[in-house]
Amino acid sequence: MGVSKPFSEPREVNMTTQELKQKWMEGFEVVFGEDVEAVETTEFSKLLDTTTTKNFQEGEVFMGNVVSIGADYVMIDIGYKQEGLVSVREFQNYDGSLKIKEGDEIEVYLDKLESSMGNLVLSKDKAEILKAWDKISEACEKGTPLEGTVIAKVKGGLSVDIGVKAFLPGSQIDLRPTRYLDKYIGKKMEFKVIKFNKKRGNIVLSRRAILQEERGKMRQEILDQIQEGMIVKGIVKNITDYGAFIDLGGIDGLLHITDMSWGRVKHPSNLLNMGDEIDVKILKFDSDKERVSLGLKQVQPNPWEKAKETYTAGTKVGGEIVSVKDYGVFIELDDGIEGLIHVSEMSWTGKIKNPAKHFNVGERIEAQVLDVDVENKRISLGLKQLQENPWEAIEAKYPVGTKVTGKVKSIVEFGMFIDLGEEVDALIHVSDLSWTKKNVNINEEYKEDTEVEAVVLSVDKENSKFCLGIKQLHEDPWKKIETRFPVGTVVEAEVVRVTDFGAFVELETGIEGLVHISELSEERVDKPEDVIKKGDVAKAMVISIDKDAKKIALSIKAAANAAANGSYSAATVKAATLADKFKGFSIDKDEE
Repeated sequence: MGVSKPFSEPREVNMTTQELKQKWMEGFEVVFGEDVEAVETTEFSKLLDTTTTKNFQEGEVFMGNVVSIGADYVMIDIGYKQEGLVSVREFQNYDGSLKIKEGDEIEVYLDKLESSMGNLVLSKDKAEILKAWDKISEACEKGTPLEGTVIAKVKGGLSVDIGVKAFLPGSQIDLRPTRYLDKYIGKKMEFKVIKFNKKRGNIVLSRRAILQEERGKMRQEILDQIQEGMIVKGIVKNITDYGAFIDLGGIDGLLHITDMSWGRVKHPSNLLNMGDEIDVKILKFDSDKERVSLGLKQVQPNPWEKAKETYTAGTKVGGEIVSVKDYGVFIELDDGIEGLIHVSEMSWTGKIKNPAKHFNVGERIEAQVLDVDVENKRISLGLKQLQENPWEAIEAKYPVGTKVTGKVKSIVEFGMFIDLGEEVDALIHVSDLSWTKKNVNINEEYKEDTEVEAVVLSVDKENSKFCLGIKQLHEDPWKKIETRFPVGTVVEAEVVRVTDFGAFVELETGIEGLVHISELSEERVDKPEDVIKKGDVAKAMVISIDKDAKKIALSIKAAANAAANGSYSAATVKAATLADKFKGFSIDKDEE
């Protein structure tokens, strides 16, 4: 590579021969007796020689003077017939200030003798690259780190000054790719040269390679020292939905979301930020797999240790709703301390069925502590305990046996609820509608908003039950059934149903008795419908009564024998014998 000094008066290169002669002769006296023309020719030849001694070859480095500094380009004079241009960016520091001023002498690389605009194309960076090339080449071959300063953010990475400008790709800045490159500008760091092209002047650096070597050394040191139970410092390296990875300095550990706080953590990013330095405890270490489980809450006091003293039963507390479930709401009483208000403890009347319709996350409410289970980390809270209990007033207002009138509010499968104008609705169970009807179709016999009369059966404030009955308005017809139909009595009754095992007859409204197939006739009967039909009026003898089960057994053949013998006493004896036979008889009309 050739280096030459610039011509002291470069602008005179473009003078004509006559002008050069005139310029050269200025200041000289005429010497008589000598060949003036010869002298002129000799000196002029020397002048021309000075303009042609430089061999301007592309790819060489030349010294030049800074002629002017523009917004985009710096004009440099290297002694050629015209000036050259260098991008002003090649002379800027990372903060935008210039490294040069007009009149400075610098080395530049001749890239092209003539651009499309007719000027020289020069480069200060390429000149420095050629100058520092041996050093960079050696650093690349031996892996020796070079110190440099990050000067600017460029497409795909950063520009670094290592004596010359080099490119640091974004993937080689750190151990993990980072999007925030501005924080590196102006920083001095060490880099490795991982790629270079002398012809193009390209240099590619890596900081990641140095960090990996350092990390490897630190990793082994940490693996040799690490023990379960230790409290160490770490830096948040990555955040996921289930936790965060903490860089312990050469080895990563997992901090699971459940080990971040004694309280509820919606997402790790709500508690930690990338780059945070935190103290963590080594919970578990697998040396074979090099896996480390970390805990953050374990380096902090457990709030449950004093929960039994702080939250005693009956204490009034307040907190923020952190979760709403079908079965209740969770209240954060303190960091790491939550209590549950079960849906059954929200209202004395039990009207709150869906907590989501009444409560919202973030809402602050007050409640009463019902129970504290420190071992299982549970606190039971009650909301209704802070309200007046309407059952106290209902118990006093509606003694058992009181007759009431109310409207049917709703009909359900097991009964219907009656609105008495109180905060609490009363229930009439299907079994309390009729003494005699076992399968009452509530929807056919009752409609919503219709008035019904009933009697108070019970008020159970402990279990929040208010029960009414309709059938209790009348005496139970089965209560004195044996006085109306004593065993041995022969009755005439209409057949209301015929089944495979006998026939049911109606003794009075709502009271039915069964004539078993074996009591239809003295002769063997295979099918009851062969000897008796629905609507027939039959004479039958009462042979058994079970008041508790509400069952009456009858016999047609016993009544026929009594009539044939003409002796009532004989019929009575016969009925008594049959009563013993049918004692405990369990067939009823539902077996149809």
